[in-house]
Amino acid sequence: MTSFSGSEWMDLFCFLQKKMNKKQQNGFPGFFWEIGQLIEEPDCFMKITRVLFILAFLSACRPVAETTESSAKFHGKARNIIFMVGDGMGIAQVTAGMYSNFNKLNIERCTYVGLSKTHSASDLITDSAAGATAFASGKKTYNGAVGVGPDSIPVPTILELASRAGLATGMVVTSEITHATPACFIAHQPSRNMYEEIAADFLKTDIDLFIGGGQNYFEKRRDGNNLFYGLREKGYIIYNQTTPLDDLRIPPGKKLAYFTAADKPLPKSQGRDYLPEATKFSIDFLQKRSEKGFFMMVEGSQIDWGGHANNTDYTVEEMLDFDEAIGKVLDFAEKDRHTLVVITADHETGGLGINAGSAMRKGRLKTGYTTTGHTAEMVPVFAFGPGAEAFSGIYENTEIFYKMVKSLGLNDL
Repeated sequence: MTSFSGSEWMDLFCFLQKKMNKKQQNGFPGFFWEIGQLIEEPDCFMKITRVLFILAFLSACRPVAETTESSAKFHGKARNIIFMVGDGMGIAQVTAGMYSNFNKLNIERCTYVGLSKTHSASDLITDSAAGATAFASGKKTYNGAVGVGPDSIPVPTILELASRAGLATGMVVTSEITHATPACFIAHQPSRNMYEEIAADFLKTDIDLFIGGGQNYFEKRRDGNNLFYGLREKGYIIYNQTTPLDDLRIPPGKKLAYFTAADKPLPKSQGRDYLPEATKFSIDFLQKRSEKGFFMMVEGSQIDWGGHANNTDYTVEEMLDFDEAIGKVLDFAEKDRHTLVVITADHETGGLGINAGSAMRKGRLKTGYTTTGHTAEMVPVFAFGPGAEAFSGIYENTEIFYKMVKSLGLNDL
């Protein structure tokens, strides 16, 4: 009788596993014919039978997500787009979050991945304003520019185009709502530091919902104007963090301004906990605002702040909070089937590296940084839903705008 050594068992196991995979193309008859060529002795037959049983069991235990999500089919153009920005989120930040979370993130559920070139019109290393203007308006511009081109002339944003087309629009961020990234979707100013002017630009749009910090730029301004009066005249109901989202009472037809802080919202580690909940709340709110669909921008703003501080714990906490919001979005998109989800970054921050001596659990990463500023690294783009395949490959950050515009059918506006 034939006996197998440990290495021979492994060779046989790997051979049969390849045959099990191959049968997906060739069908079961061809698979069993090839196995039959191996059976020359009863002992060998018994061992093969046992290995086949193990392989069948492992195949049956495979998580459903690995088989259903990757084969999900979407048809036609998107009705909704949820655009998510991890500010300062390079591949290393995603990896750090993943290894700190049992080697798993919701972002892995996306079916297509690409890389975006982030340089601005004025520098190889972009800032958040030029980076956000690029994917909000499709224009490379100088660092510090908010919704304007290199000539400082305003350029239309995808949020504005969506609103003109009758879609509902919204933004949820963990920075001030007047900070560089959200500002570039709604404002047009020559400098990102013009916070009060950016706040005033909110009165020139019809955004249905915005959630973030920076209340003082609307209410307690240097010029003495209280923009709350203008917001109310435009149909907004205004709340702040003293009223939980679950307790909001929003009359039909009203728009929502919800301030999470007078200035900067707290870091996640210091008690801020609204991003995932606010993201889900906003999806529910915007769905009811227009039968034509909606465009929403969600930013995990403080991943960037952790990078500037070269603080890995800060970065990881913010990355995991952002990923929890991603999970809420993908849960909705999987059920809705008409929502395109695009997740990317404006740039990488800190030049983060994960070094030797790291372990795959929270707080056990050995990291290093090359800068307290931004880097010129390409950043990842993840996509899920109808039209997601367009986001694979390597391209300029401006292409993200054009791909989203095409997906929503806004080309002619």
